[in-house]
Formats: sequence, structure tokens, C-alpha cells
Amino acid sequence: MSQPDTATEDPPPLHVASRLHAFNRYELKYLVPVEQAAELRDELGERMDRDLNSPVGGYGVWSLYYDSPELRFYWEKIEGLKFRRKLRIRHYGEPVGVTDDSPVCVEIKQRVNRVTQKRRITLPYGTARRLCDGRELVEHTPKERAFVHEVLDLVVRLNLRPTAMTGYQREALVGRAADTGLRVTFDRRIRGRDRDFHFGQADPENRFTVPPHMSVMEIKVNERTPHWITDLAARRNLSLIRVSKYVQSIEAFGLAPRSAFHLHEADCPPPATSPLDTRLPAQESPVKAGAQ
Repeated sequence: MSQPDTATEDPPPLHVASRLHAFNRYELKYLVPVEQAAELRDELGERMDRDLNSPVGGYGVWSLYYDSPELRFYWEKIEGLKFRRKLRIRHYGEPVGVTDDSPVCVEIKQRVNRVTQKRRITLPYGTARRLCDGRELVEHTPKERAFVHEVLDLVVRLNLRPTAMTGYQREALVGRAADTGLRVTFDRRIRGRDRDFHFGQADPENRFTVPPHMSVMEIKVNERTPHWITDLAARRNLSLIRVSKYVQSIEAFGLAPRSAFHLHEADCPPPATSPLDTRLPAQESPVKAGAQ
């Protein structure tokens, strides 16, 4: 039985910010040891600014990924389809204390050829769960109608369900002046789990899906990567990798065979000396739901 469209008839006033956000980017990923990531962050900091939403030590990013019983989105990634999508609910900050009123982002991340596109809407956590888990048509504005209906169509048509959760600590830098469209992130302590999917779950069992002494550095640009940053990558002998935190989690928990893109701990030996994460202490700080 079809459900009524609960979109508001009148659009919100112009001064009210839309909850819907969309952007396109090219992304380059590198796997680097945590200590080298700290050095890269400091060097990049000479030409970039710290993201206003990124305190010293970074902020938590937790994502609940949805997939079909046959892991359609996983296999689309493995097979390298030129057009593919993923649906997730994302929370910025630590998940402890998350309630139904906490803001989260319902996001469709898709790849069109080499371009990464993200579209998302900020909703209370309880409303996001009604949309993605309860498959309900939640209240939305006219501008949000197409996105909400697309999410609902994906969930119902593909029988999507919570499949894996990932979490990590992120530090972010943004370009200045001519490099306004540049963004560089460093993700460390990359973990995941295949159960206990509520963000506010007390003492969930997470497992490192990327060796804890390694971090993922991502360079994100709107159009082209500045020459100075590609020169930096070459000077540091950084190698591009194909890694997906969702894919890594799926394979780490045995939900699918490990692919050619899986990161094996044997390929990432820990350093012989020095404790891990000594230069990147984690600090709690309020983070807006719109952080990236």
C-alpha cells in the first residue's frame, strides 16, 4: 500500500538553511604509518588550515552501512562498476550518549566514473532509523523530497538492512586562497563491527579493520589536485591505494571473501620502536553534523 507524501506544501523561508547537502569530488587515498601521517599533517599545515570542525586530535566518525542480503553494494565496489552507490547513516563525534534526538546524516555516496558524489540530509537519529530501518516516509520539505524518496526506494526495492559499522578518528585540513576546494583528511584507529548497530550501544565490540599503526590519508579536490601536493606525495614516496573502509570491514568479519584490495596486516608491519599514536592525542569536542 502506498504511503502519503508528507512533504510540506510551502517551502521554508529563504533564511532557513536546507538540511540537504550535496557535493562532487575527486579522491586520492594513501596508506601511511601514523607517525608519518603526523609529519605530513604538519607539513601540509604550512599551506593549509585546520578544518573548523576538527579539533586537535581529531573527531570521531561513525558510519552504519546498509546493503542487500547479497551484498550488492559490496560487489559493485569490488567489480569496479562505473556507477555505484552506498547508503549509510553517519554520526560525527563519539557514539556514547547518542539518543533519538541526536543529529545524524543519512547519506548516499555514489561513484560516477572517477567522480565521487555525496548527497545527504541531516535528521534526528530516531527519524533516520524510521526512514532506513522502519522504511517509513518521514516528514521532509519539498527540496528534500527527491532525496528522501530515493533513500526509501533503495531500502525497499533492494531490501537493504544494516550490514556493517565503521568508526575512526579523523583530522582534517582545508585549502586556502587558490586551493579553496582542497581538503585533506587523516583517518586513524579504523575499526568496525558486524553487530550491535545502534550508535548509542554500550561497550560494543569493535575490531581494528586496518592495522592500528596505519592511517588512511585522503586528498579530496573539486577539480584538479594542486601540483605542490602531488609533488609532496612523490617526495614522500606515497603510493595510491584502493581501499574502502566498508569493504575492509565486510572482509575482516568474513561476510565475503577477501579481495585483491584487502589490506593484510602482514603487509603493514608495525614499527620496531616508539608507542603508537603518541603525537595524535584524541580529544573530545563537539562536532557539527555537517562535518565531512
